[in-house]
Amino acid sequence: MKNKIPVSVIIMTKNEEKNIAKCLASVSAFDEIFVVDSNSTDRTCTIAREMGAHVINFTWNGQYPKKKQWCLEELPFRNDYVFYVDADEEATPKLVAEMMDMFQSKQTLAAGYFVAYDYVFMNKVLKHGHRMYKLVLFHRSQGRFLDHNDLSASNMWEVEGHYQPQIDGGTGVLGNCMVHYDHDSLFDYFAKHNRYSDWEAVVRSNGGFRNLNESQIFIRSLQKKLFDRMPLKWVVAFIHSYIVKLGFLDGSAGFHYAFARSVYYWQIGIKMSELRKVSQGT
Repeated sequence: MKNKIPVSVIIMTKNEEKNIAKCLASVSAFDEIFVVDSNSTDRTCTIAREMGAHVINFTWNGQYPKKKQWCLEELPFRNDYVFYVDADEEATPKLVAEMMDMFQSKQTLAAGYFVAYDYVFMNKVLKHGHRMYKLVLFHRSQGRFLDHNDLSASNMWEVEGHYQPQIDGGTGVLGNCMVHYDHDSLFDYFAKHNRYSDWEAVVRSNGGFRNLNESQIFIRSLQKKLFDRMPLKWVVAFIHSYIVKLGFLDGSAGFHYAFARSVYYWQIGIKMSELRKVSQGT
């Protein structure tokens, strides 16, 4: 572990041979790397083993816990802090250096940390518009991904949805960012977000987004609560990303990204309407 960051990295995969090598290279400074693979049929596991990662198989049984929480409960960690990284993401050198300094300085650490993401959409790094923050670095004994009564959602998948873990303790925000690459085609992008909207429609219909019990940056927590109560969310989402957050400065990619977010929330809205009709027998 000499000169390594004493953090265990968790990368969840399924057929990620196009992405996994760059992802692993970006986190090579960390002491321990787990690739938790869902029965890939390509070279994902071979590449991961060749690059020194611990490859662990995961086969979901259709029940809780889902994959992120399963990792917390089952992986043989040798470090207290864990760092969740998606296979299509990369830790920037500045972020790695920041985390190295943070853990080597022996400073008092927060229970968890949010990281901002630069998003690559339509081959352009978006510097404006809606920006994603995720709580991906935390003490494993102080974090948990809660269950949200979502097993009935159509197209349900094995990984927890778009919410943060619950952290028992204080949180901070790191100063540098990750990069999220959208390598898939736009056909794949919209197919994936159609599935995501299935999940979110069910959770919102169950009242789950009003009681996520997730740890969150205060201002973003307030924004999410206000947004949850707004009508015409798809209109608000576009205005927020494209105008309020200056997405228009990213050119056509900024417009299409803001519009895609708008369509996502439009899908959720009409699916929730259909769920209400079904529950009412109309």
